[in-house]
Formats: sequence, C-alpha cells, structure tokens
Amino acid sequence: MREKLERMDMLSRRKLIDIPEFYVGSILAVTYSEPHAPGKSNRFVGICIKRSGCGLRANFLLRNVIDHQGVEVQFDMYDPAIQKIECLKLEKRLDDELMYLRDAPDEFSTFPVDMEPEYLPEGAPVPVNKTIVPLKPLPWGTKWEQRNMKGLSANFDLLTKNRLRKRDASAKPWEKYDLMKIYRETIPEEEQQAIYSEVFMKLHTLELSRKKLKRKRGIVRPIKKS
Repeated sequence: MREKLERMDMLSRRKLIDIPEFYVGSILAVTYSEPHAPGKSNRFVGICIKRSGCGLRANFLLRNVIDHQGVEVQFDMYDPAIQKIECLKLEKRLDDELMYLRDAPDEFSTFPVDMEPEYLPEGAPVPVNKTIVPLKPLPWGTKWEQRNMKGLSANFDLLTKNRLRKRDASAKPWEKYDLMKIYRETIPEEEQQAIYSEVFMKLHTLELSRKKLKRKRGIVRPIKKS
C-alpha cells in the first residue's frame, strides 16, 4: 500500500515537472527555488556523480568546480522546490558512481554554467564515455584501491604494505555468484506487470497531453486590424 501511494505521488509530481532520462556521468542543469537568491531561484550545472534511493526517496548528486572550488549539491528527485531539470549532455560512464572525481584534477569536474545542451538523434543509443580519470597524489578521501573502479587510474603499487594487505582482504570475488543478492535488488516478477502497466499508462497519457499542449502553443492566430 505504501509503494502504491508513493507511485501516485510520483506520477502527480511528473505532471508538473519533466524529469528527463539521465545516468551517472550525464551533465545536468537544475533550477530550484532559493529564497535568498535574486529572482528567488537558482540554477546549478554539474556532472551527476551518484544516484541513490528509490521512489520518493530517489536522489542524485551533482558536482562542478566553480572558482577553483569543488561544489556538490544533492537533489531529491521529487523535491517540490525543483522547478526544472535539464539534461545538457546524456551519456554514461564506466562506473556506477563517480565519487573519485573528488580526488581527481579539477579539469575532470569543470563545466561552464552557461553550457548549451547537446541533443542525441532520436532513437540513438546512449553513448558511453570511456574516459580514464587519473587520481591526484596521496592522500585520498577514500581508499580507492579497495574499490573495483574501471574509470580511474592510479599507481597502487606505491601504497604501503598494510594498505595493500587490507585491499586483498576486502576483495569479494564470490559476490558475482550470489543469486540472492540479485533477487534482493529486483522486483518480484509477479508484481512487475501490474506496476509497469500502471506507470506506463500514466506516463504515456502525460506525454500525449504535453505534445498536444506544445502544438497549441505553436499556433499563433492572426490579429485583425481595424
């Protein structure tokens, strides 16, 4: 019952705001209400370095380097304070999160605040950015040698023997054979059809109404001159 009520709230929120498709690695611009900002709103541009939560608790983290200072803002996906979400560049990365950009050179996290959107051709697959990000010299904010990240590059051989020993001890090669882990992270098949049909019909109706509204806005009736 709780999940059904949450889905109703999420669909109601989507009637007021268009949440575009995006992934970790996509560059977004979020306009949100800010009572202390000029015009009572603010706009933040950054790369999505993490997505977490689900349902009404879904959130994403954006990062950008402004005036040589790393700035991160976490947004709740369905926060009523959000006025607009724009996907300026739709792409994926090699990893499910990009938290290592905190320990990488600033150039990998710097994006212009007036960046123009880059559109993909309709029906084109989402491109995968295979950039390998080098890490700064030690110290790091996280022990990246213990994380199996494909998109970072660092010389782990320079680490102390103690850190290398802990890295080997933290390895979990058996997780890929853990069938219960996959089961716990998925929706039971008997519930999928009902949920997907409900959400698809609502979003499809919403998309049709938006297309009709756009066509009405495009029609400009001539004004009779007396």
